[in-house]
Amino acid sequence: MLSSLSGFIIHLIHSAGYFGVFILMMLNSALVPIPSEVTMPFAGYLTQIGAFSLPLVILFGSLGDLTGALIAYAIGYYLEETVILNLINKYGKFILLSEHEYLKAVSMYKKYGSGITFFSRLLPGVRSFISVPAGLSEMKLPKFMLFTFLGSLVWTTILALVGYYLGAHWDSIAPIYSKFQLVIVVVFVLLVAYYIYHKLKGNKKK
Repeated sequence: MLSSLSGFIIHLIHSAGYFGVFILMMLNSALVPIPSEVTMPFAGYLTQIGAFSLPLVILFGSLGDLTGALIAYAIGYYLEETVILNLINKYGKFILLSEHEYLKAVSMYKKYGSGITFFSRLLPGVRSFISVPAGLSEMKLPKFMLFTFLGSLVWTTILALVGYYLGAHWDSIAPIYSKFQLVIVVVFVLLVAYYIYHKLKGNKKK
């Protein structure tokens, strides 16, 4: 399945250019299983050979990620949780989303607050789902957009640079990504701990 998806991603980027990057990242962030770990590294590789501009690839990727997150946010904002869970149980298998993964994202949001919308953009498996509980909790839209865009900017930059430096071997990212993912998780835990510490510190001063 991954190989066929990779072929689709490569074809769309070749055909639609930056707009293709935007669309693919939007779909990924809107809960459609289009791996950003293929989209951005391939686009990054194209910047190495001069077909694309690296800053524009990162910009279009980040804007696409934000647009998809807004779609997921709207789902959470306008639908009741029971309706969302029913939809996940019926159709979640088609977008590789289970009730367990959704509830995990909800739990993280409730536990860590709105700041998690930034940190989660750096965490594979949660980065797309977190937008739904943010919408359910009616997080302020400007704040959601800011945190999401900044997190997306970091994520797309990292993946595009990986593709740029791997060059023609961009598709060998899988074994590297396994190690890279561990680093992301460690950094994520440290950032969350830092955020909680300062939040608790601020509450004590009140």
